[in-house]
Amino acid sequence: MVKYLDNNSGFRQWNAARDANTKKSRWGGFFWWLILFLAAWWLMSWWMTPRDQAQNTDAQPQIEQVDLSAVPVSEIGSENLTADVQGLRISNIELLKYVSDASDDNSTPVVLLGGDNAYALVGMIANGTDVPTQTTVWTQNGDMYTWRNSDGVEFARKITIDGYVISVADTITNNTPDAVSIAPYAEIVRANDMPSSAGVYTGSVAYVNSDIEREDWPRIADQSFAYSTTNGFIGFVDQYWETILSISASDQTMRVKPLADMFQADAAAAAVSIAPGGSETITTNLYMGPRDQRTLQSADAYIAGIDETVDYGWFWFFVRPILWLLYVLNSVVMNYGLAIIVMTLLLRLAMWPLTRKSYVSMMAMQKMQPEMARIQKLYANDKARMQMEMMRLYQTHKTSPMSGCLPMLIQIPIFFALYKALLISVQMRSAHFLWISDLAAMDPYFILPILMGVTMWLQQKLQTTQTSNSASNNDAVAQTQKVMKWMPLIFTVMFAWMPAGLVLYWTVSNIFGIGQMYYIKRLKK
Repeated sequence: MVKYLDNNSGFRQWNAARDANTKKSRWGGFFWWLILFLAAWWLMSWWMTPRDQAQNTDAQPQIEQVDLSAVPVSEIGSENLTADVQGLRISNIELLKYVSDASDDNSTPVVLLGGDNAYALVGMIANGTDVPTQTTVWTQNGDMYTWRNSDGVEFARKITIDGYVISVADTITNNTPDAVSIAPYAEIVRANDMPSSAGVYTGSVAYVNSDIEREDWPRIADQSFAYSTTNGFIGFVDQYWETILSISASDQTMRVKPLADMFQADAAAAAVSIAPGGSETITTNLYMGPRDQRTLQSADAYIAGIDETVDYGWFWFFVRPILWLLYVLNSVVMNYGLAIIVMTLLLRLAMWPLTRKSYVSMMAMQKMQPEMARIQKLYANDKARMQMEMMRLYQTHKTSPMSGCLPMLIQIPIFFALYKALLISVQMRSAHFLWISDLAAMDPYFILPILMGVTMWLQQKLQTTQTSNSASNNDAVAQTQKVMKWMPLIFTVMFAWMPAGLVLYWTVSNIFGIGQMYYIKRLKK
């Protein structure tokens, strides 16, 4: 990016012409750049640093302590996950295909809703009869759990797993002479000590009447939120994982609230009347898995709208194609680091016509500098005439001071889109490349940021060597060049804390740009 900020693009010359009569301190520009750099560094450090949530427990309800010692624990599982079932509760969900430590492929699996007080609960409320409670001991036969109350109402619960969706189907059979009314409810309780993730939305998410409602951790730590909807889902999203519940029933009330040192998301649906001798089945679906778009699209068959929970940010129209391209390239080269390199080369080739035009324009600007310096000196006291002569000079050479900016403007959304893609892609979380064990995290040895800074310096040097003599006769241009010499160092420090995959992209882009410059210069000789 720095090459488009250099004076050779003509943009600095344009500003120098306007400010030719303004006396500037030799170090004034440098100090302004230093101040901007320090401010950007502080902002980046603040943004990238995870922030712990405030623990406001003064007026919060406390967790209900339930003695489950008499309730047996069984395990359900599939090729994707295992979970503990204890009565109405489902907890300790292990995602078998994802490791807890992204840098260690041999670490234990990721665990969702782990610990004593974290769980998902699927239950019922009845009018006119008893229903299973948390302390109820069910009779288990395979994936079927049964219980019969004293009135003769039978409850049969079947738990199945498809992908990362745990489906709980409750069939209630009314063997009494009177109608009974059963209302389903479900809740997720989890710790509220999760840090915010830089650049990625985390917190609660609710699907209310076909609209997504989001509240981040600090807001739900301070207050409760309630929603009324005909159907939907509610739950929590982290940077890479989601825990979502959805009751297949109408007229629901959903809430998210702080609960001591935990968070709770729950939903309750309208009661279902079961006639004497009749039966009804109520299904509750729980998504416990990664925030992967393809996986969420499969889960959408059970929980409508869940594929909309991923926040792609402002440049969503770039993020999704970039993620798709990375997945396709990875399926070919079998490594996400190589996929980023190939994607960078493809993007640079696609922008070749614009880049070539930009480089040719910069070379034209270099040839124009002596004439531009003459105009600045000749019309130093007449700014209007100076600008008119500058425009005439641009027209003569068929170039523009803004001609070098278009490739930069195109790369800006690509840059931020790739940054977002690296942060939200669970595949990038444990993607290895050479000495890097996690492309979504910073380079632990700062090798890539240093390489990026070196390539940026080389790229800048190639652009400034031809203009050093003419710049020495122009104070404004010379001062600008002195300031720009610091840019590789500034960018190196700023990128040191960026995801390694993003720095890899920028480094390869710089190297390819250097090759392009050599090629164009050879053609122009």
